[in-house]
Amino acid sequence: MGQTVKEEKVYGRDAWVLENGQIRVALLKGGGHIAEVRLLSGDSKKNVNPMRVPHYPTIDPHSYDPAVHDATYGSDPHRWLSSGYMGHLLCFPFYGPPSSPEEVAARLGNHGEAPIVEWQRMKVQETEAGMTFWYAAWLPRTQYRVERAVTLAKGTRHVKVEEWVENVAGYDRPFQWMQHATFGPPFIEPGKTALDTSATRGMVANEEVAWPGEGGKLRLMTGVERSGGYVPLQMDPARKTQFFTLYNPAMQVLIGYVYPAAQNPWLADWQENKRNTIKPWNNQVIARGLEFGNSPYAEGLRKAVDRGKMFGVPAYGWIGAKQKLKNEYTIFLAEVPENFGGVKDVVVKDGAPQIVPR
Repeated sequence: MGQTVKEEKVYGRDAWVLENGQIRVALLKGGGHIAEVRLLSGDSKKNVNPMRVPHYPTIDPHSYDPAVHDATYGSDPHRWLSSGYMGHLLCFPFYGPPSSPEEVAARLGNHGEAPIVEWQRMKVQETEAGMTFWYAAWLPRTQYRVERAVTLAKGTRHVKVEEWVENVAGYDRPFQWMQHATFGPPFIEPGKTALDTSATRGMVANEEVAWPGEGGKLRLMTGVERSGGYVPLQMDPARKTQFFTLYNPAMQVLIGYVYPAAQNPWLADWQENKRNTIKPWNNQVIARGLEFGNSPYAEGLRKAVDRGKMFGVPAYGWIGAKQKLKNEYTIFLAEVPENFGGVKDVVVKDGAPQIVPR
């Protein structure tokens, strides 16, 4: 099968779907989320979609009508995000809740404006080597423009994402810019799914711990029902490229990310095992989010500015008037054998991530 770009319904939502004969990548118009990254295989242990797909029906968040949708998604500031949240979302220009009642009144909810607006197709570039799909969104409330170029090379099992944010305002301002890669069942399984990463240390219950914790206990998804957690991790400052990988021993596929160290000093490991009672989660959500970028905590922009730094590393960034900034990351899939022991490192050769086993 050759390379294709199609418009399809993905989990009931309008999406652009990219395939190259090896993997399938689905991008939602509503919120821009990366809803699917899966191997094209007939083996159910290999073709699973690791990304989180909610147990409840979702909508395109830009179509949200409180009179119609609050009954399903609640009435708190998380409702706009919850209504369309699927897979990997962009948290921008802040990470966590809005900072004030005034922001809530302006219809700014959790994780900023980027994941709740409509994204537009820009263009597709096809070559003998592969294809690049461009899409973008305008953020009218916060006065930014965001843009992505998603490149799928022929015959590969990785996808490169380049991302730009542009401050269209005529003044400098602080921002949080986080990639919220969220994974769910059946790939995420309490007590089993394991994380490996190039992090060095983090904070657990306000105490500093070395990664991966005593006996490697931080690697595994929590097995305790009605529990969860959030562990901010500092990435290895000696590296130029960072990574994380996740795998479930019951399956034969691994998903991983590699990304530049300079723009992404933080990784947060968020876990949810049927703990959250609010609508539409209702004690039913199992998820693990790996969130990387320029901020350690999902606390909102004002609190990040007040925090300033953690471990001597900034907790937010600055963007200049009319400035345009770029970040990038590569998502990859790999088949792994039964009794796979985990990942020691991920190296990139000729643009392709390669696993170094533990």
